[in-house]
Amino acid sequence: MTVRIAIIILSLLLSNLTFAQTKVVKTNSGFQLLRDGKPYYVKGLGGEVNFDKMVEVGANSLRTWGIDDAQKVLDEAHKRGLTVMLGLWLQHERHGFDYDNSDKVLTQLNHFKSIIDKFKNHPALLLWGVGNELDLNYTNPNCWNAVQDIAKYIHQVDPNHPTSTVTAGLDSLEVAHIVKRCPDIDIYCINTYGDIANVPDNVSKFGWQGPYMITEWGPNGYWESPKTSWGVSLEQTSTEKRQVYFDRYKKYIEPNKNYCLGSYAFLWGAKQEYTETWFGLFSKENKMTEPIDAIQTVFTEKEILKPAPTIRSYTLNNKIATDNIIVKADSKNEAVFNVELPKNMGPVKYNWRIIQESTDKKSGGDKEDEAIEIGGLIKNGKSNQITFLAPKNVGQYRLFVSVLHNDKLAYANIPFNVIARDINDKQAKAIQFKFTDMKSFDN
Repeated sequence: MTVRIAIIILSLLLSNLTFAQTKVVKTNSGFQLLRDGKPYYVKGLGGEVNFDKMVEVGANSLRTWGIDDAQKVLDEAHKRGLTVMLGLWLQHERHGFDYDNSDKVLTQLNHFKSIIDKFKNHPALLLWGVGNELDLNYTNPNCWNAVQDIAKYIHQVDPNHPTSTVTAGLDSLEVAHIVKRCPDIDIYCINTYGDIANVPDNVSKFGWQGPYMITEWGPNGYWESPKTSWGVSLEQTSTEKRQVYFDRYKKYIEPNKNYCLGSYAFLWGAKQEYTETWFGLFSKENKMTEPIDAIQTVFTEKEILKPAPTIRSYTLNNKIATDNIIVKADSKNEAVFNVELPKNMGPVKYNWRIIQESTDKKSGGDKEDEAIEIGGLIKNGKSNQITFLAPKNVGQYRLFVSVLHNDKLAYANIPFNVIARDINDKQAKAIQFKFTDMKSFDN
């Protein structure tokens, strides 16, 4: 019995030595993240898929927002030498959670205590993300007390991994709340898009004197983009996004290493959010998109050997997206999509689709239903220019186009508004157009 007990104790001690220690240390010029005593700058991606591609583009870490499949994600990351910012998804006030309800808050705390105990020694764990965007559309700052209770518990049982919490953008009031109410938060984390240029100056100006990270960043959000005259946001093309990813990393993340300990680009995957392409770095069919080239370039500082196509222009009836394009129901229209292709590198496949403007738009990344595709209106959709009939029903639509080359996609969409035909208009000739969709890429 004594030998058996000794073996059990020894095995427990050995299992506790498998973790890698992450520490935040103060330096003469700011702060630094150490991983097992060595400097560790986070080149991260937000998402839980395509792990091998993460390694290929030069990432060293990934971020999760919750603990779904946490064991699998941590294990898969560890196999590839990646670390994980493990998110603890606290409930949001906008979804009905009441942070004045002490029983519910205690239940949530106890739940995450068990999660922390389970994963605190995993060798892929880098840091804890305690809550994501709890400040979005909220009124009750007591949520930060709940964040503090969890962070305090982490420090009690896991001295080897720092704590963080994530806000939606950077606001002086939220910084003040976190400074006052969350003394056990080690790293302030910010999700920021079009406002990223203001973060380096504002984070300290608003009162946070410690290290920070950019835990979501990418193209301009739909809430900060120009709109059509009928009120829908204009999405950047994949080429514009590629330049944005490159510039924002080089201008606002990398130069601030003394306080910014790294970042997680958003989103390493595919997601319907305002449109099906707005934030996803992969298509629905899991094809890599053009902005990934920028991420690989800044992470590896090497030339891309097989780059994605580059968009030169995209017009609908000789107009661009900012021209507030209005067409009549059932009318004949033309679109042209000009791209620059790398030389001598395989076939090119175009794909065109007409999609009704989404009617299920939400905030904070909440799950949205996919928008409806309108088939049968596009003629000769396999080239870079098409003729198509406008939908018969009045309303708002987008003409999506993409080109697949080197197994990478370049894409764009133009919103257009369909209005009723004049009573004296001649009826458009019935044209039988071939329906195409993204599945054609797999043929």
